[in-house]
Amino acid sequence: MPHKKLLLNFGTDDQLVGTGYRLSSVGTIMSYVLAIVTAALSILVFYWKPNWKVRLFYSKCSVQDADLFILEDKYHQNFVVWVIKQQVDSELEGPHFHWPNSQPVQPNGKLNRSRSKSNEFFSSDVSDDRQALISDTEDNVTAKIFRYLDHHNVRYIWTPSNSNYERLHGLDTGVKCMDFHEKFEGNDESQRAALEVVYGKNEIDVEVKSYGKLFVEEVLNPFYIFQIASIGLWMSDNYYYYAATIAFISLISIAISLYETKKQAITLHDMVKTPVEPTNTVSKDNVKKTITNYELVPGDVIEIPANGCMMLCDAVLMSGNCIVNEAMLTGESVPVTKTPLPHTRAEEKFCPNEYKRHVLFCGTQVLQTRYYGNATVKATVIRTGFQTAKGELIRSIMYPKPMDFKFYQESIRFILVLAAIALVGMSFTIYIMTKYHQSMSVVIKRVLDIVTIVVPPALPAAMTVGMVYAQRRLKTAGIFCISPPRINLCGKLKLFCFDKTGTLTEDGLDLWGMVPALSEGLHQVYHDSGQLPRGPFISAMATCHSLTRMGGELNGDPLDLKMFEATHWTLEEPGEDTSRFDTIMPTVVRPPEGREPTVEMFPGIESPYEIGIVKQFTFSSSLQRMSVITRTLGKDFMELYAKGAPEKITSLCLPQTIPSDFAEVLKGYTMQGFRVIALAHKPLHDLSWIQAQRVTRDQVEVDMTFTGLLIMQNSLKPETTPIIKLLNEANIRTVMVTGDNILTAVSVARECSIIGRRQRVIQVQASPPAANRPAQIEWVSHEVPHVESETTDHEFHDNPYQDAGGDAAQDFCLTVDGKSFAVLMDHFSSLMPRICLKGAVFARMGPEQKAQLVEQLQALGYGVGMCGDGANDCSALKAAHAGISLSEAEASVASPFTSKIPNISCVPTVIREGRAALTTSFGCFKYMGLYSLIQFVSVILLYWAGSNLGDTQFLYIDLLITTTVAILMGHTHAYHKLVAQRPRGGLLSFSSMFALFAQIILMTAVQVATYLYLQKQYWFVKNVPKPGGDFDTVTYETTVVFIVSSFQYITLAVNYSTGPPYRKRIWTNKPFFISAILLTLLSLLLLFYPPTFLENFLTMVHIGIEHYGFKIILLLAVTTHFLGSFIIEVFVSETETFQTLSRYVRRKRLPNNKYKRVAIDMRKDPTWPPIGDVTCAENVTCRETRVAS
Repeated sequence: MPHKKLLLNFGTDDQLVGTGYRLSSVGTIMSYVLAIVTAALSILVFYWKPNWKVRLFYSKCSVQDADLFILEDKYHQNFVVWVIKQQVDSELEGPHFHWPNSQPVQPNGKLNRSRSKSNEFFSSDVSDDRQALISDTEDNVTAKIFRYLDHHNVRYIWTPSNSNYERLHGLDTGVKCMDFHEKFEGNDESQRAALEVVYGKNEIDVEVKSYGKLFVEEVLNPFYIFQIASIGLWMSDNYYYYAATIAFISLISIAISLYETKKQAITLHDMVKTPVEPTNTVSKDNVKKTITNYELVPGDVIEIPANGCMMLCDAVLMSGNCIVNEAMLTGESVPVTKTPLPHTRAEEKFCPNEYKRHVLFCGTQVLQTRYYGNATVKATVIRTGFQTAKGELIRSIMYPKPMDFKFYQESIRFILVLAAIALVGMSFTIYIMTKYHQSMSVVIKRVLDIVTIVVPPALPAAMTVGMVYAQRRLKTAGIFCISPPRINLCGKLKLFCFDKTGTLTEDGLDLWGMVPALSEGLHQVYHDSGQLPRGPFISAMATCHSLTRMGGELNGDPLDLKMFEATHWTLEEPGEDTSRFDTIMPTVVRPPEGREPTVEMFPGIESPYEIGIVKQFTFSSSLQRMSVITRTLGKDFMELYAKGAPEKITSLCLPQTIPSDFAEVLKGYTMQGFRVIALAHKPLHDLSWIQAQRVTRDQVEVDMTFTGLLIMQNSLKPETTPIIKLLNEANIRTVMVTGDNILTAVSVARECSIIGRRQRVIQVQASPPAANRPAQIEWVSHEVPHVESETTDHEFHDNPYQDAGGDAAQDFCLTVDGKSFAVLMDHFSSLMPRICLKGAVFARMGPEQKAQLVEQLQALGYGVGMCGDGANDCSALKAAHAGISLSEAEASVASPFTSKIPNISCVPTVIREGRAALTTSFGCFKYMGLYSLIQFVSVILLYWAGSNLGDTQFLYIDLLITTTVAILMGHTHAYHKLVAQRPRGGLLSFSSMFALFAQIILMTAVQVATYLYLQKQYWFVKNVPKPGGDFDTVTYETTVVFIVSSFQYITLAVNYSTGPPYRKRIWTNKPFFISAILLTLLSLLLLFYPPTFLENFLTMVHIGIEHYGFKIILLLAVTTHFLGSFIIEVFVSETETFQTLSRYVRRKRLPNNKYKRVAIDMRKDPTWPPIGDVTCAENVTCRETRVAS
């Protein structure tokens, strides 16, 4: 009967499948025996592969009985995780809130003393039925056992009711919003003690290991174990100089590696470290106590200091307002106003993402607090440690998901190919050694020597050279990278998504005009607020914002700033004169002097005219609006003012208040690229101040009166259009992903060349299923703006991604808004590949929708980049292969790349450096592989002759030549142009393998030819090995092969350091170029006029000057090798003709990338999209024809 599997985080990227095992006495004994028999080699193997040990020596069992688990993630990585059992005093109460799958607490906050599900987490253990209590017979004390797993800083707790482990959550999951107001009043000492057992300390700890521990871990790496074994082999073979030098170099390499590793760990540790600070907590009896932040647990109620603080947990704001800088988490430096969690419907569930304007996130800086009277600002802790939003981001850095990159996958296969070659060489070596009657010890040494030659230990390190140099160059350019492996991925990017506001356009918005709703419609435009009639429109502009004063200056969202500054009103906050109000107000706004209202418009109101902002419903990207409740001095009722997306605001207004020309006017402004904000208001009669604090926005943001439109001008940044055109010319598709209006986005996309000026735009309008009607799509064509005949537009049609079909019929793009995107994802998944292929603008997209779009594009085979500047882009930035956050912060955990350059000019820089790094990694990898094969051929050839290379000859080749060029060849800078062709991403492609084998054949032919030519010389003395003795190293054969191979190493290093189109010319890399010249001159010196001391040091046989002709022939041979190698790399494998031939040889009919196959299918279907028709979810076309607009 198969055992039940453990399933964690089902359906998410963190999904884990576990198999349970229990300890076995027999298995433990067998593991010790195996360690003795293998001289501890098994211990080393199990250190590398701990799951092997578990499978061999532990017994598979049920989830309930398991002592440990082998967890497998969705990327087929295995982890061994032990079950931790902790004894808990039975007198301690469990958490006073519910756990996963448990029932809510009682209204008084007390636990049910019966066996409640919350107490099940402190379950009994150990007996057969796993339910008995552990009793201490001496003290008669009953104890309970708390069982859990910790994996990647996430805790999974045992739930006996489900007989399973479940992820531990705080108050962010399964809690009702009203519970924060009615139930969570703080923890007492016993509750905090119990919760600390469950949740652990409130800390985000990135371990900075000691140098001793790092050294042990580094030395136990398979690479260095191989080095140690190789050094031992060389020492036993009397290669003392070489072994000592390699040992010294390895120690230097380890020291550098340890320094860099510890430096990065310290950087990350300092970025996320939590200082020990006192925190004031409040219990349910209003008893205050000061504890350290490490002691905080979910459910604690904390006080936020008036002068601000660094948040050290995630907490829901319950009273007062906070001004917060969230740059560390989001990269957005504009301060954000946080308001108390509103009173909502009784059954409404709390979600941190939905209510983020009421959540103080860990790692953010509270700059100021606002509170009423002598009250304090309070917040309820919902998450601590790695459960916090900051902790989740840090976990994504510490445990990144494996990158599905062809280069890394094929590099392993390439090493296996080398290993196969080594097996052939070992077999040949055994044959030769037997032929020459060598002793068994010599045979073993020579065979193992072949392994160290064919599989170079430095091969993995060579792959990182390009990334290291690229990371340094990016830092110099003001672009910081916290995930270096992503740099190589940037070299294969095929598509880049851009946020609009603040990324493509300027951060600041200019108020172009104000259009109040008048009786005659929306025709009157005001450019000066002083000309506006006094009324709700100007009041909405003055109050509906989240601005605050800091240091005497207004701070807040740029749009709010521009809107408020246009009114010329003044804003006062607590501490200033607000005594004329019957209730203390948080913020007061006043019109400028001389603009008091007239008696006719506001009868009975005495001057001065003032409005107090009673409550804010802050802007929500998902709701696309914000609103405020206000009280005007002298009025006996309150009023609501709202602003937001026109479509959203009008849906909440009374239909009769919306002007008949609204849609026409809105379309006109958005088509011109303006950003349009709608305003609305509503009198709130019979609403008291206390009721205003408890009312929900859903209760008041209905049946409003439409007030008018604000027309904001958001101009493109000067760098935007040139960069977009540059990317289009480089065959990198560009897509706009924004939260703005779709028509505004389309206008901006045309202006910056994301959409071609003559390209047809088709909007995909999807609607969810309704009564008697399935989900459906309307395909609406937008008119193409007039373009003067002399305007050239070739750049927009040269891009194959913009014109996937390849003809005029296919020269269109699609636009989708957030609502339609949600319907398409749920009901039209089969159409998503086509829509993503042709989609140019995705508007009104929420944060999670942006991430979903990135994942959809990745599923099509695109290498996807994302560039944004705000909190709404964080999810997409993390999901993309290369996410770039435009931020003033030096490093942000919001994305792999953070650019101090405040525009998209950083994008081509990152791509160019990625291409250069990838090309360098390819070059270094192929060079190291061929270097080992050159040496392999040399050694096999010399074995045949009964000889071998000398100790110092190996030293000269490996240290002076190979190490020097391998380190310096990656120093070449990226090419200044971004070309259409991307570097190859696979080592085992037909062209790469053809070039590799051609190089091997050419190199082998040159060595064999020179060896045979040597044997034909009259002065040549053939080496005769001594039977049973080791091979001689001072022979003619060794000298000639050594000299010829020295030139070959330099040749390959030069030919694998090609310049354009991805790197600069080879001579711009001065250290490498000078080294190559000096090494060539040194090799020429050894060939023609070797000094005696060098001949002796390198154990060379002297070939006199009288044999000048022979030396010239050798020079011609190595010159031929150089030219042949150069032709193979540049004029054969890289040409389009060869690529065409390779496709023919492989019988390749369809491209590998899915997006190319989708494009081919679209060319075969010229009727798609069915403009004017309606497509239903049942994959039939509704016979309801629309007129294309």
